[in-house]
Amino acid sequence: MRDYKATAQVKVKKNKVRRERQPRDWRGLLQKTLRCVVTAVSAVLIVGAAVIAARMLVASDYFRIETVRVENAVRVSAEEVVDLSDILVGSSIFELNLDMIGRRIEENPWVKTARVNRIFPREIAISLEEREPRAIINLGYLYYLDGGGEVFKLLSNGDRLDYPVITGIERSDILEQPEKTRARLHLALALLDELEQRRRFNLDSISELHLHPDEGIAVFTYIGGVAVHFGEGDFARKLDRLEHIYKELEPRLTALEYIDLKVPDRVIVKIDNNQQRARG
Repeated sequence: MRDYKATAQVKVKKNKVRRERQPRDWRGLLQKTLRCVVTAVSAVLIVGAAVIAARMLVASDYFRIETVRVENAVRVSAEEVVDLSDILVGSSIFELNLDMIGRRIEENPWVKTARVNRIFPREIAISLEEREPRAIINLGYLYYLDGGGEVFKLLSNGDRLDYPVITGIERSDILEQPEKTRARLHLALALLDELEQRRRFNLDSISELHLHPDEGIAVFTYIGGVAVHFGEGDFARKLDRLEHIYKELEPRLTALEYIDLKVPDRVIVKIDNNQQRARG
């Protein structure tokens, strides 16, 4: 019988590979560190030199403003624009806040937008977009109204008066109901646009547009002050009907009370009975 107890158990140890420590490459490490340090220092020096050079360049006379040029100035003089800009000849071209200068110029009611640009090395260009009056609106005082429906300037001495006058809008309407009022003004401008294209009954034929909150627009003829009721919309067809008979109506305007175009496909003419009695 086999004696397991007596059997010697021999453990075989695995062979281990003995690794030798490599000496640290201090020289290579030092070289890498020096290269990094040199690169960083060089970058700092380059940036610093660039900043110093830029500051010297900005402070130099090479970028001192010599000319302020104003473009598209018709209703506002170039001198007024330069005064509003507060740009001083001789100051550095880099010291200007262009957006702020533009906003200052736009404080003039005639100026819709003002774009200010640097033209290197020594010039500033100011380009204007001016407002164009489309009508005069009576708000207790007379103001100009532009094509976008913006009330932009109180009329003063010397301002032209040969524009249609819009009535029926109160100052409180603009303040309390701005969107509704703007829509009414846009409707009036649409009628003006249509009148501008006509030959027989056109802008020269009218003196006033009255905006009624319920009945729409009525225009008053330049001759006789006859009310022509347009209502709201479909202005082209209504003018077609009016122009078809206006040649016959025009000599009799002083005898008319009103002309109504609000009824589809008809032109209703009301005779002024007072005029008829006066003639009788």
